[in-house]
Parts: sequence; C-alpha cells; structure tokens
Amino acid sequence: MASSSRNNKKYDVFVSFRGEDTRDNFTSHLYSALCRQNIQTFIDDQLNRGDEISESLANAIEASAISVIVFSEGYGSSRWCLDELVKILECKKDYVQIVIPVFYRVDPSDVRNQTGSFGDSFSKLEERLKVNTEKLQTWRNALKEAASLSGFHSLNIRCESELTNEVVNHILKRLLDEVFQPRDNKNQLVGVESTVEEIESLLGVEWKDVYALGIWGIGGIGKTAIARAIFDKILGDFEGSCFLENVRDESQRPGGLACLRQKLLSNLLKDKNVMPYIDLNFRRLSRMKVLIVFDDVTCFSQLESLIGSLDWLTPVSRIIITTRNKQVLRNWGVRKIYEMKALEYHHAIELFSRHAFKQNHPDVGYEELSSKVMKYAQGVPLALKVLGCFLYKREKEVWESAIDKLQRILHPSILEVLKISYDSLDDKEKNIFLDVACFFQGEDVDLVMKFFNASGFYPEIGMSVLVDKSLIAIDSYNKITMHDLLQELGREIVRQESTNPENRSRLWYHQDIYEVLTYNTGTEKIEGICLDISKVKEIRLNPNTFTKMPKLRFLKFYSSSVNGENKCKISYLHDPRFAEVKYLHWYGYPLKSLPSNLTAEKLVLLEEPDSDIERLWDCVKHYSKLNQIIHAACNKLIAKTPNPTLMPSLNKLVILNLRGSKSLKSLPARIFNLEFLIKLDLSGCSKLKRLPEILSGNISWLLLRGTAIKELPSSIELLHRLGYLDLSDCKRLKCLPSSLCKLKSLGVLDLHGCSNLQRLPECLGQLSSPILLNLAKTNIERIPESIIQLFVLRYLLFNYSERLQSLPKPPFLARGLDADHCPLQSLLGIVEDALRIQHMGHVLAVRWKEIREKGDFFMDKGHIVLPGNEIPEWFKFQSVGSFITLEMPPDSFNNSIVQGIVFSAILAFSDRHVDCGRWFSFSFELKVKTTKDCGPHDTRLFQSRVNYVESDHLHLGYYLLCEEDFNGFWKCNCIPEAVHFNVFPPLECQCCGVKKCGIHLLHTPDSMNSM
Repeated sequence: MASSSRNNKKYDVFVSFRGEDTRDNFTSHLYSALCRQNIQTFIDDQLNRGDEISESLANAIEASAISVIVFSEGYGSSRWCLDELVKILECKKDYVQIVIPVFYRVDPSDVRNQTGSFGDSFSKLEERLKVNTEKLQTWRNALKEAASLSGFHSLNIRCESELTNEVVNHILKRLLDEVFQPRDNKNQLVGVESTVEEIESLLGVEWKDVYALGIWGIGGIGKTAIARAIFDKILGDFEGSCFLENVRDESQRPGGLACLRQKLLSNLLKDKNVMPYIDLNFRRLSRMKVLIVFDDVTCFSQLESLIGSLDWLTPVSRIIITTRNKQVLRNWGVRKIYEMKALEYHHAIELFSRHAFKQNHPDVGYEELSSKVMKYAQGVPLALKVLGCFLYKREKEVWESAIDKLQRILHPSILEVLKISYDSLDDKEKNIFLDVACFFQGEDVDLVMKFFNASGFYPEIGMSVLVDKSLIAIDSYNKITMHDLLQELGREIVRQESTNPENRSRLWYHQDIYEVLTYNTGTEKIEGICLDISKVKEIRLNPNTFTKMPKLRFLKFYSSSVNGENKCKISYLHDPRFAEVKYLHWYGYPLKSLPSNLTAEKLVLLEEPDSDIERLWDCVKHYSKLNQIIHAACNKLIAKTPNPTLMPSLNKLVILNLRGSKSLKSLPARIFNLEFLIKLDLSGCSKLKRLPEILSGNISWLLLRGTAIKELPSSIELLHRLGYLDLSDCKRLKCLPSSLCKLKSLGVLDLHGCSNLQRLPECLGQLSSPILLNLAKTNIERIPESIIQLFVLRYLLFNYSERLQSLPKPPFLARGLDADHCPLQSLLGIVEDALRIQHMGHVLAVRWKEIREKGDFFMDKGHIVLPGNEIPEWFKFQSVGSFITLEMPPDSFNNSIVQGIVFSAILAFSDRHVDCGRWFSFSFELKVKTTKDCGPHDTRLFQSRVNYVESDHLHLGYYLLCEEDFNGFWKCNCIPEAVHFNVFPPLECQCCGVKKCGIHLLHTPDSMNSM
C-alpha cells in the first residue's frame, strides 16, 4: 500500500535547505541534476509571492515521495527549516516517505547532538526567538532522528560534483526500486521475472569492450516490454541512459533517423540543446557509462546511422537491441541473442484474465471458453491482451461466435502487428512463407527445400531469412514449425487475395475446395490444393478439372482418418495440364496410370497410397529424370513393372516406400547401390523372403517389419550409415549375422515379435551407439554378456520373452528396462545382486566416472519393470500408498555427498477399471522446503510411460543428480521433505495405482565408506 501511494505523488523529491548557505552552490547543482534526470523536484523558489509559506510547504512535503534534507551550518538557525524537518519526519511516519539527509560541510554528530558550529547556530535561534521548551525539544528530537538516518557526508566526498552525482543516482534508484517499480497487480507484467533476471545477469558480465545483447522474436511476443522492464530496473547504475522506441516506424518518417539521433544524444548527455556535431558528442560519450535500448530495429543501417560504432563507448556501457530479424544482431556483433518464448499456460491465462475479467483468473463459467482462447493465442502477449480487451464484458454467446470467427479470420489488431515482418520479405520469400502456412507446417525440411528449389524460390537463402525473422523455425526433428498465429496470418493474406476461393493462389479449407472441384470453377490463379478428403462428401471430378489450373504446383488429397477412402472419383482425365506439378499425393488414386502430361523431371514427391495404380508412365524414358523422391505405396506397382533398366534411371531416388506391396517377392540386385537412397520401407511386403547382396549404400532407415525374411545378408555391414533397422514381426527370422555388430551408426534395433529368433550375436556389445534394443516377444534364451559394454543403451525391452533364462549382471545401465511377463528366474540377478544399494552405489559412481572419461553419453536416470508386490527391504524410506515423508538433516545434500535417488513403487491395475491397452504417465516429485523464496517447492525428477499389466509389478529406478539440481538445491537452501508418486490420468479406484513406495539415497563410495 505504501509504495502504491508514493507513486501517485505530485513531486518526486522535496528539497529542504538553508537558502543562505546552499541556494547558489550545492542545492542549485542538485536541483539541476535532478531536473536533467526528469525527476520532478520541489524547492521553495517555486512558491508564489503572497502564499502562506508554512501551509504551502506542508502541502508540498506531503505531495512528495522523497525528501532530501541538506544540513548545513546555518540550517539549525532557521525556524522554517526546522518546521520543515518536523513535517518531513511526520510524513515519514504517516506516509512512509523516504528521507535522505545530506550533511554539507557539517558533521552528522554535531547535527544529532547540536554541538560545534551547527550547535552554535541552533543556540542563536533559541536566544533570538525565545521559544518554549516543548517546541525546542521537538526540534532537538527531529534533528537527532534525521541525523541518525543513512545519508551522504560532504567531508567524505571532497568533490562537490561527485557528491551531487551520488545523491542523484541514489534518489533515482530509490524511486525505481521503491516508488515506481512495485505497481498495482493489474498493471504488472506477467511471467517475465525469470526472463528479466536472466538478461540482467547477462548484462552484468564484465567484458573488455561494450556488451551488446539482442532480444529476438516474433511480433507481439513481448520484446519491448522485457527491454523496458530491464531498462527501468538497471538505468540507475549508469551515468546516461536512453530508450529509443519504435526505431522502425520513426526511421520511415522524413528526417526520422536524425530526430532519433538527436534524442539519443540529448538523453545520454542530459542536454536538450546538444549540438549535432557527432564526433564531439561521441567523444563526450566515450567517457561515460551509458545504457541504450534500440527498440524494434529492422536493418543494420539504422544502427549505423544512430550510433555509428560501438568503439565510441566505454567497456562498461551496455546496449540492448530488440528486433524480429536475427541477421541485424549478427551484423552488429551482439554478444548474446536472447530468443523470446511464448508465455506458459498459467501466465498466459493470468494475463488474458486481467484484460478480459479485470482479475487474475476467469470468471466462473468462462473457464472452457478462456481455454479455447489460450489455444488460439499460443502464449503471445499481444494476442492475449487484444482478445482480452475485445471480449471484456461480453456475453457467452458473443465469446463463442468470436472464437469460431477467429478460427478463420485473424483479429485485425493482431494481423497489423504480425504482417510487418511479412511485408519486409521479397516475392520469393513471401511465396515460401505462404506455402509453409498453407501446406507445409510440420513437414520435413529437406523435402520442402527440394520442392521450393523446384519452384524456383531459392530456399537456401529464403528459408534462412524466414528463420531469422522468426516467421518459421526448424525443430530438433528437422521439421518446419510455425506459430499458429503466423500460420493464420499467411492464410489470411491468401484469403484477402479474393472473396472467391477459385481466384486465390492456395486452397486448404475443405469447404472452399469442395465447391471449386464440385462446380469445376478452377482458374489459372490456383497454385496449390491441400484437401483432407475425410472431411468432405464424395466429389465427382470433371475430366478437365485440372486443365483450368495450368499453374498448379502442389496437389495433395489425403485422409486424416485411419480407415479413409478415396472420395475424389473420376473415370479419366482429359489432357490435364500437370506440367508444373512438383508435389503429387493422391490417396486412393482412382486410375490405372499417372497422367501422361505429368512431367517427371519436375516431380519432387509422388505418393499414391492405397491405390491400384499399375504403371507410372507408358514410356520408361520418363524415369530417367524422376527427381529426388518417390513414395509409391502401391500394391501392384513393383509386381507389374519389373523393368530391369529401371534402377540406373532412379539414381536420384531418396526415399522409396513400398509399404504394403503384398505382391513383391524380390528386389532388384542394385537397389542398395542407389547413391541418394536414405530410406527404404518394405514393411508389410509379406512375400519378400530375402534381400540382395549389398555392395555399398547410404541407407539410414531400413524397415522390414512383417516380411518373410529368414536371414540378413552378411554384407549388411557395408551399410555404414544405417541407424534404424526394423525387423519386428519377421516370424521366419532365425538368426542375425555377426557382421551386424560392425554397424557403428545403428541406434535402433527392433526385433519385437520375431518369434523364431533364439539367439543374438555374441559380439552385440561392439555396437557403438544403440539407443533402443527391442527383444519383446522373441524366443531368445540369453542376453550376451557383451551387452555390458553398451554405454549408450537407453531402453532394453524384453517383455513377454518367456524363454529368457538370464540377464547379464551389473554393471550394465539402461534408462528403461521392461521385463513384464518374463520368467522370474531370469531377473534374480537384478533383484538379488544388482540392486544391493552399497554395491549399486559403488557401481554407479565408478560407471559414471568411466563413461565420462570415455566422453560417451551418460544415462542420468533409469527405470525397470519387474513382477513383484514388495519393496526391497534395503530401501530406507518406505510407505504404503504414494507418499513418503523424509526425515533428513539440513546438511543431507552438502558437498554433493548424495549422488542420486533410487526409487521403487508397486503399481497395480485392475482389468475391471482400466482398459488393457491403455498407457499411463508414471512420475515422482521431490518436495522440498526452503529457507529462501525460490518459487515452486516441487521438483519432478522422473517421468516415464507405463502400460497396463495384469498383476502387481515393481517399478524400480534411479535418478542421478546433475549440476543443475545441485545448484538449485544449494541456491535455495533446500531440504528434502517428501516424495510423491503420480499416475496420470489419475486412477480413482483403490485397487489401482501406487500401492507401496520406497526411496533410498544413493551416496558416493567415499561417503558410504565413512558412514
């Protein structure tokens, strides 16, 4: 309450001083310096003649947030000064006013005790006025109280200008920290505290030269708000500061950059009349510690015009640049580029609620509608604010209508901000952006790049520009992603091309496409069509439908339904002009061959899943330039076109998908030799019994699931890049060649369901990088001892391997180990030996050290599932149910003695309450209490997916604490308090869920020896 009342004051500062002593020296300098900082300051020179001075002064003091008392030698001789002092201290008591004493050429002890020259002047006042004893005592008490406050002593700071600067900087900091910073909750930024702290810490790092930091992200994501919050928080630490807002807009006005430069220099030098001599002014700046924010910069030339070079500035200066274009930051050589992320859900709903409901949460009955807005806005602050204000005090029916409308039409205020980045693109880049928004969200970037290359869009530079401008992103799976609002922006731009769908360049909305195709109204404007046929009724295509679309580049008829059917019916195509088509996907293609006018040279993707196509073209010569990718999941294709001359002509093939070709019995001898082939999918080719010998190849993915293969050729070792080998459900597979172990890139080996497979190569441990080894539902009797050498193995699955007799003893570590429905005797080595805690602790410590020395990937967590209904007795903390209280001393985690946590839980399901095929999320959280306010007290340490099992099973695992965990625990003085196990979705019946649980701390070997 105190801070909110302070920031409504008329004046920032009231200065109490003895005019005869300091009006023409220190006080005048102080007043000027405060004014240069735009700090509203009151001194008694502002009083109008004829005013009742005592009353005016009292009102001015009450109307100020801070009072500065300049104690000088003659201060105690002025009754007015002493009455001001009493009033100031009353305001300090009643209104929590900030009081700052400055002792100008007097000693604080003389003021406090009325001694020395200050005491002499006070005695003269007493003699002159003959005041009563009570009044005199009030002044003495006030002097004693004020002189005891922390302040500034001129005798400690010899230079008067330095004293002035220190006082002003202190006032500025107090204003920011205590007066203006703590705002009312309705005006506070939401969810930015951690971001501000992180950027502030980056700015605090010492560098030999100027530190420039960039804040980058899409429009409306909150870059300016974050920059402003940081600027307001730290500007008191700098001699000069300037926040240049809207550089993009201002620079587009006539003389805009010159005006911005003048503002920059005036603010930094605190001189409204600064002369436009750049060299002189920047020479002055070279002696100052300055803070500058350039907001919404769009090109490098803007920064060059405004500041020229960072060489002008001192190394302690700091520059912050906000932009949508990452290339601007690279060109300027910023030290760090901070990417702004969308708000998390709980922060987003709070920000939205403040505008939609004027409180921190939705009104009762509006929760579901608010959740829909959250899904639409995707955490973008601009969208949350705009939509919150738009929906404020509107009825539910209006909300529902508005939300439905937003699914098709972007709100104008949001469109206006987001479109700025689009408008800065050239024509090729705009086409790439629109194609991604309409067709390629979530698609593999390599495929899309080939399509854009074929379209003449120069994607290498174009895609890079879109990434730099935050319009698209490439995720860790090499997929193109785009924020939902940006996707809506692209689609809205296309919609605005025409009110009639047939006159737009791209069609993706099923109702629009249905009308265009049904009524045959296509035009030469259409370049792309993407139709989910599961959303429309049957369409009878006119034979000349595509003749009207000569510019068609992209055609995709797909089904999002698992059991989809072709709904685009046609008996023949009348000379269709497919000359420009680069991407053709037609689910259930109804004809026997492809259109004769389809130009093979330009094709990037050809996919005809679940079709009865018998031949591609009538003439083999079309194969010679078939470009990049064919997905031909066609049941009869290979069987009916076994042309031996085909292979040399397919040397550009990248992905060959023959999934479900049930007539396929053999493969061409040189299929693996194709230079660019990286993925071969033969899943479901149930008559395929063998693979040809391999001479060389670059295949990374080989999918043989459900084939009739009995063995792999020993030459498979020549597939040096093979990373994924799927042999699941190969019922006739009896053995694997030892040469398989020479595949240094193999990450996934899936043998699930190979029911005739009885043994594995003894040299299996020679594999360098296996992540998953799936042996479920095999007849393997023994796991080779060499598996101990597999440092990188994450998941070992052998559930339902009922003939398995034994497993290697530790130390072998896997993040996940599923042994459901395995013979109990095969697991005794794990239960009885590997998990004796002293032994396991020592093994983990030694193993961890060994792996780190090798530089290999280390599993910081592991999880196995075993039959059983008892927690091992060596678990120190045990409990019935899902919650364990930990009784631990405060120093339990000191000096990293505790290396990790071993956990166990008995998880039960009942087929009466749980579907047998259902999956659940199983996790445990460490609950801690802290001696410092460090936010949430729950830390989720482990989470895994588990499925339904018939009987009670023991879930046993470990979590090794990392450096980040230790830092977090120590920083907040955390003391572990409890552990809670969770199953999600929650199981409400008592017979299901976590029945028992246990926790044991994993100590380092040295500490265990001393225990």
